[in-house]
Amino acid sequence: MIEAKFGKELPGFELEINIALTEGILAVVGPSGAGKTTLLQCVAGLQKPSWGEIRIGGRLVFSSREAKNIPARERRIGYLFQDYALFPHLTVEKNVLYGKPKGDDRRAKRLSLAEVLRMLGIEHLKNRYPGQISGGEKQRVALARALMTAPELLLLDEPLSALDPETRSALQRELRRLQLEWQIPFILVTHDLREAEFLGDQVIRINRGRQEELAICRPAFP
Repeated sequence: MIEAKFGKELPGFELEINIALTEGILAVVGPSGAGKTTLLQCVAGLQKPSWGEIRIGGRLVFSSREAKNIPARERRIGYLFQDYALFPHLTVEKNVLYGKPKGDDRRAKRLSLAEVLRMLGIEHLKNRYPGQISGGEKQRVALARALMTAPELLLLDEPLSALDPETRSALQRELRRLQLEWQIPFILVTHDLREAEFLGDQVIRINRGRQEELAICRPAFP
């Protein structure tokens, strides 16, 4: 669950966000420079809002009133970057394991490496390097690494934008299936309104920092 109401001063305008998501996928759509990635980075703890409050899984992780700002590494968030940010010198297996937290937190839901690789259909790639796999396979590896953090929330920043149409369509369906199986909220940023409507249980549009909720009418999930 995430509840966030905050503002962030940006060049030329102020981003104002008010969202609440218990389950499912919140899709955020809008043009470049609208504030979409800033939204994700403030939730993740990579940027500090100018004011407001953010709760993740019931925990207060940011409050301007209480002068509280929990570091990103302690927020239990999986973050899938647009360029996937894989380490080129590490194998797929080692890239995925890099997401595994240090220590043993028994409160967190944990998946084994084998479970994550099998869930995403990349067991056969574990000994390859990022330079030896396709764009769609890299996306799956980055997603596997994010899931190894046992996140309470998954953030996805334009995760499918660089893929060909066929691969993109297949991975859209995979993301919806994965969310249903994993049962944690996703926040997904995209430029594509059709993608937002297909993936989102809620859809909001952001333009120059202003938020608008959109009605959705997506096809039935097979």
